[in-house]
Amino acid sequence: MDQDPIIVFVCEHGAAKSVIAAAYFNKLAAETGLSVRAIARGTNPDPQLSPTTVAGLHADDMLPTNPFPQKLSPADVESARRIVSFCDLHREYQYNIVIEKWDDIPPVSENYEKARDAILKRLSVLIAHL
Repeated sequence: MDQDPIIVFVCEHGAAKSVIAAAYFNKLAAETGLSVRAIARGTNPDPQLSPTTVAGLHADDMLPTNPFPQKLSPADVESARRIVSFCDLHREYQYNIVIEKWDDIPPVSENYEKARDAILKRLSVLIAHL
């Protein structure tokens, strides 16, 4: 069975930026008819999602893609069409794949709306190029 191509969003804790990016990417991709889906991962995942992120997504009528942060695995990287990283990736994850770094996104903990809007701006460009 063929699977839709995957975009992997990665942040250090897998609890905030990658979660927002994956949720909004999946919404926007569905709205535009793209057969690509996104997942959120962390290089050093927290035990739970950021409460600020969960509250912000709920206020936006959105849900996180996972109920808790998940660690980035070699299988995630190998199956990815593209990786978007909000943090530095360990060398072991730097395969021959496109890795796009979005290190200019403000902290979600300081201002969810500002971080979300910066992510949405980047997502619109990404989706336009897929």
